[in-house]
Amino acid sequence: MLTSHAIDTVVRAALDEDAPWGDLTSEMLIPVDAVATAQLVAREPGVFSGGAVFAAAFRLVDPRIVVHLHLADGTPFAAGELLAEASGPARGILTAERIGLNFVQRMSGIAALTARYVAETVGTNARIVDTRKTTPGLRALERQAVRDGGGHNHRFSLSDAVMAKDNHLAVLSAGGIGLTDALLAVRAKLSHTTHFEVEVDTLDQIEPVLAAGIDTIMLDNFDAGDLREGVRRVAGRAIVEASGGVSLDTVRRIAESGVDVISVGALTHSVRSLDLGLDVVIITED
Repeated sequence: MLTSHAIDTVVRAALDEDAPWGDLTSEMLIPVDAVATAQLVAREPGVFSGGAVFAAAFRLVDPRIVVHLHLADGTPFAAGELLAEASGPARGILTAERIGLNFVQRMSGIAALTARYVAETVGTNARIVDTRKTTPGLRALERQAVRDGGGHNHRFSLSDAVMAKDNHLAVLSAGGIGLTDALLAVRAKLSHTTHFEVEVDTLDQIEPVLAAGIDTIMLDNFDAGDLREGVRRVAGRAIVEASGGVSLDTVRRIAESGVDVISVGALTHSVRSLDLGLDVVIITED
């Protein structure tokens, strides 16, 4: 859940970065009593995300600005569609516009890309999830955008679950401890509410990992044939996640292997912001 506190914290930091001592241009050019209405319009199709973040940019600059959202988050839109309007003091609208646009363009881009991946998995049991490959400081916003696109979230942070990856296992093996025994020792220390996931990169690792009673096994960079064999070997004893080499060209084949989860770093680390425009359409003086 994206909270108002998380939104305000990120947006305040962005506004402080963009106008640390005010908006000099607007203060010099725009009359203090000028009132304007600006429209957020899509210049290409997509999926809307970040409405509350967009509105917060204007509210935090000037609480007299009123933002009307024409679409709910998660709603697809067409090119040319009116997405939102901001009305109020013109100086404030001009000060907030770039920050509001930056956030809603990026979040809508993530939502739109996620929706494309989700569409490729229709008819399978696989769910699309994100990764921790997010923009530093923007994880809560980007994770919300994934949900708005119909995807799901992986663990939010390193504090949320135990996830033993290849480098963790390499350190363990260097200590001379058997894989199953090492994982069982970890399991014994965990609360029953703590999720335990282990990454493997060969089929031979599956059985020793499952013997430790882990909750999720990640098959990393497996081809489609090995994914199907991995799912067969796990045989329902754990959630099966596929990771690595996932693209719009490959995700359907991965989903059809029978995995439960497909993690896609590209949802957040390689996304393109959508082309949305904010244009002043009315300006008056009080």
